[in-house]
Amino acid sequence: MRGNPPVGTRGEQAATDLVDQVIHYHLQTKHHFHRYARSAGYLDWANQPDPFRRYVGTTLIRLPLLAPDDAPVSPAYRDLYQPETVPPQAVTVNTLSRFFELALALSAWKRAGKSEWALRSNPSSGNLHPTEGYLLVPTMVGLDLAPGLYHYAPKEHGLEWRAAYRSDDLARLLHPFPSQAFLCGLTSVHWREAWKYGERAFRYCHHDVGHAIGAARIAAATLGWQTVLLDGCDQETVARLLGTQRGEDYGQAEPEHPDCLMAMWPSRDAENHVDRTVPLSLDAAIMQALTATTWYGKANRLSADHGFDWDTIDAVAQAVRKTHSEPLSISLTRMRHSSSSVREALDATVPADQIIRQRRSAVAFDAQTSITASTFFSMLGRVMPHHELPQLARPLPWDVWPYDPAIHLMLFVHRVDGLTPGLYFLLRDHDKLAPIQQSMNAELTWQPAPGCPDHLPLYWLLEGDARRLAVQVSCHQDIAGDGAFSFGMLAEFEGQ
Repeated sequence: MRGNPPVGTRGEQAATDLVDQVIHYHLQTKHHFHRYARSAGYLDWANQPDPFRRYVGTTLIRLPLLAPDDAPVSPAYRDLYQPETVPPQAVTVNTLSRFFELALALSAWKRAGKSEWALRSNPSSGNLHPTEGYLLVPTMVGLDLAPGLYHYAPKEHGLEWRAAYRSDDLARLLHPFPSQAFLCGLTSVHWREAWKYGERAFRYCHHDVGHAIGAARIAAATLGWQTVLLDGCDQETVARLLGTQRGEDYGQAEPEHPDCLMAMWPSRDAENHVDRTVPLSLDAAIMQALTATTWYGKANRLSADHGFDWDTIDAVAQAVRKTHSEPLSISLTRMRHSSSSVREALDATVPADQIIRQRRSAVAFDAQTSITASTFFSMLGRVMPHHELPQLARPLPWDVWPYDPAIHLMLFVHRVDGLTPGLYFLLRDHDKLAPIQQSMNAELTWQPAPGCPDHLPLYWLLEGDARRLAVQVSCHQDIAGDGAFSFGMLAEFEGQ
C-alpha cells in the first residue's frame, strides 16, 4: 500500500530494530480514550472492496452442495473434544466440500433495504473477510481432482485452478507427512480491512487469520482429520507455494499477504500411537522445483480507487516477515488432542455442523439477561490450551498451535449467577502468574474465583460494577456493558 495518511504523520521516527518497529506500530495504532487510531474518518461506499476474490481466466470446479444428512454426516459437537471418537474420513471431493463449508464458506445472506451481504463460517472483524483460502492436493485414490493448487471461491463454493503442480514433486514434498496429507494455505488482503479501519488493518488481518486457523481446525475435526500449523516455513516459501509473489497475476489488483500453511490428514490411531515426528516446514529444494510450473488466472481488482492508502501497514508487514525457515517438528503423540474436562451444556446429540452453521456475531444485548456460573466456566474452559491432563496433549483447537499461550483474558463480569460483579483475570498459562502479577497494579486481590473448577485459573481482582469501565475500554460501545460479561485480551509482547 502506497501513499500518505489523511491526517498529519506523528513525529516518531521508525525504529531500525525489527521488533522495535512492530512494537512502534502497536503503540501508534492503539485506540485511546479521547481519540481513535488513524483511519479515513468515513466509509467510502463507492469503493467498498469486493468481498470475493476471483481469478479471471481459469477453471472453476464447483464443489457439491451437500445437505446436512448427506455423507459425510456430522458427528456430535461434543464428540469433537473426545480423542479418537470421530472416525477419519478419506479425502474425497465430498469431504473437501464439507471441510470448506464448515471452515470458510458462506453461512447465510442478510438483507436490509437494498443492501445485501453474506455471513461466513469463519468469524471476521467488521465482516470484511480479508482472509483467502487455498488448497494444495497431491494425487490421491478416490479424489477426483488433478494434483495442484486451488483457490477457494466461497460465493460459488468452488475451487479455482491456480497451478498445475507435478504429481511426483508434490508427492515428494508431502512424503514426510502421514498418508493422504494435503496443505491448506491462508492469505490476507490488507486493503479489505484498511478500507474501514485504516492503519489498524494489519492487526485485524492477523485477528482474522487466527479465526480462520481455528475454524479450519474444528472443521477438520468433524472429519476425523488432524491439523498442524507449518510455522517453520519462511514467508517466501508460503508466498511461492500459494503464488502471492507473482506480480504478473495481480497487476493492479490488491495483493495478498502470505500468512501460513497447515498440513492436514485423516487421523489414524495406529499412526498416532507410534513414536514419529512430522516437520513444521517444507523442503526448499523440492518446493522450488514444484512451483516452476504453469499458472492460471489473474486476480480481480476489489476496489476501483483506494482513496487513502497506508504505508505503515506495508512497513510492519515487512518487519514481521520471516526470512528463514526453521527445522521445527512435532511428535504425533503431542498432536493427539486431549479429552476436554469441560462439561458440555449441550445435548450429546447436537451435531457439530449445526453449531458451526448457526454461529453469529452479537450486535446487541438486553442489559438484563444473566448466565449461570457453570455456563461461564464452560465457556472459559474452551479457551484453555492446557488442562490437568498430560501436557503433551492439548484440547481442540489448541493442538494445531505449537506454542505456549501468550494471550490472557481480562474479564468484566456483570451478570453471572454465583459470581460477584467485578474484574476477573483468566491466566492461560499457569507458569506466567508471577510475572503478570508484577506487571499489574499491586492493589489487585488475585483471589481464586469462588466455585471455579480447580483446573481453571480464574482470579477475582476487584469487586464492583464494571459496566461503565467495560464500555469505556471497548471504544465506548454500550454492548460491552449490556452483556452478561465482556473481556479484553492481554498479550505478552516482550520475552516471546
